[in-house]
Amino acid sequence: MEISDILGKKDIIQAKKLRLKVHLERAGLDIDLQKIFTKVFNAAIIINLLLSAYLLYFFAASFGTKLYGVIMSFILLWLFFFPLMVFVFWLAFFMYIDVKIFRRKTEIEDVLPDFLQLTSSNISAGMSIDRALWFAVRPRFGVLAKEIETVAKETMSGLDLRIALEKMCERYDSIVLRRSINMLNEGIAAGGEIGDLLNKIATNIQDQKSMIKEMAANVTTYIIFITFSAIVAAPFLFALSGVFISVMSAVGTSVAAAGSSGSSTGMDFSFGGVGISLTDFKIFSVISLSLTSIFSAIMVSTIKKGNAKSGLKFIPIFMGISLSLYFLSQGFTTKFMQFFFTF
Repeated sequence: MEISDILGKKDIIQAKKLRLKVHLERAGLDIDLQKIFTKVFNAAIIINLLLSAYLLYFFAASFGTKLYGVIMSFILLWLFFFPLMVFVFWLAFFMYIDVKIFRRKTEIEDVLPDFLQLTSSNISAGMSIDRALWFAVRPRFGVLAKEIETVAKETMSGLDLRIALEKMCERYDSIVLRRSINMLNEGIAAGGEIGDLLNKIATNIQDQKSMIKEMAANVTTYIIFITFSAIVAAPFLFALSGVFISVMSAVGTSVAAAGSSGSSTGMDFSFGGVGISLTDFKIFSVISLSLTSIFSAIMVSTIKKGNAKSGLKFIPIFMGISLSLYFLSQGFTTKFMQFFFTF
């Protein structure tokens, strides 16, 4: 391997670490990268050690001491399952960061019109633009207040206001924030009435939010239909199907027992039973309901909010209600069928 190849790989690793660091800054997390790598690696090792201990107990209890089976299981565990666990932990970590970034962006967009209107009032009162931005900060603005404080510190240290605002935009993937800051910078460069400009920007953002809410209200029927299908209709139908399989299995067993008891009616009748066991169907039902809940929550969020990320918080709610109704419906229908066939 040549030195240039080694340097190239080092540059790639440094670039990936830099991207991860930027990602963490966007999420507002001040975490040491080395600690993240160490925690992920240690967590994967702990899980593999626990599984190794379980395998030792399993082989000792079930098959005695078969060295070959133990060695093969350990090889498969550490060569394949360990990298898989590391990948799963990193995937979960990046999903957490992505959700954190989205929430911060949403929080900024929610309070941005009020902040711009306060800034416009300060400018109309005779303040300069940088002071107007600083004095418009309120604790209720949350993430945006901290970002404006950072912008104020950078401008006090000699950085140009427009550059500081552009740096703030780069930390968030928000079209609303980017467009607002671009128009503000263009207004500063042109030397126009910044107060009126900020008022118009705030009004446009509020009009856009009102339009989105109106569009969401127009598609409420679709949201109700998807939600009802995912968390009410599907669990009940799966539970009913499971009870039907259980009843058919019992009927098949009764018919087979009657046929083997030697009773003869002059007809050769046989019952082949069902093609799937009740246990397999329950596993299939839980997996299907879980996947249906995930995609339904994402669809509802896309229709209502215009993005899929805001639906992640609805996934546990949809899954919890769907699975709870499934098990409740299964128990209720089972009791009902037992009562029906008894009488």
